Amino acid sequence: MTLRVLGVDPGLTRCGIGVVDVEKNRRATMVAYGVVGTSPEEELDQRLLVIATSIDDWLDKHEPHVLAVERVFSQLNVSTVMGVAQASGVVIAAAARRGIPVALHTPSEVKAAVTGSGTSNKDAVTKLVTKILRLDAPPRPADAADALALAITHAWRAGGATSGRSAGAAAPSGQSLTAAQRAWADAAPGGRSLTAAQRAWADAEAKARRAR
Repeated sequence: MTLRVLGVDPGLTRCGIGVVDVEKNRRATMVAYGVVGTSPEEELDQRLLVIATSIDDWLDKHEPHVLAVERVFSQLNVSTVMGVAQASGVVIAAAARRGIPVALHTPSEVKAAVTGSGTSNKDAVTKLVTKILRLDAPPRPADAADALALAITHAWRAGGATSGRSAGAAAPSGQSLTAAQRAWADAAPGGRSLTAAQRAWADAEAKARRAR
């Protein structure tokens, strides 16, 4: 069974979106990606409306099993945090209206999952996303690549290969797995060693949990 994940790199000016299908053997395939842009010159309510309408369109068109959204961090400046949080809220609410579960992942978790290092830069993430998805050219802009990386990260976690737990125990953000996720996780090959990237991701995830 294939797990479809829609990843979102939230932001008011640029909101990256990427959809990935991941098979039980963790082979990931790009379905679609793009960026929703709004102008700082527009009123906040209109900017959020543009993002909300676009997310609704993506959800209706691609029907993902789960959403993966980047977790907001407070070390950013206040105005940036507010914008990212507002965009995230719109995205999460859109998923909730459809009963689609949402998982939040930190940037370091995503970087570790796709590159093996939680401190990799955006270029490294884009390069590895391009390789993982077997794309002819890197997805641009970087916001779209980050969204695809989020989707890949969550799909690999849902398969139970990131924390040393059984597949069915890797529920997103403390929620129960959906039927689709449970079936996908149960079908995933078990009992094999983690890759270096998966071990790094697990370490980053554990550090993020301790910091909350």
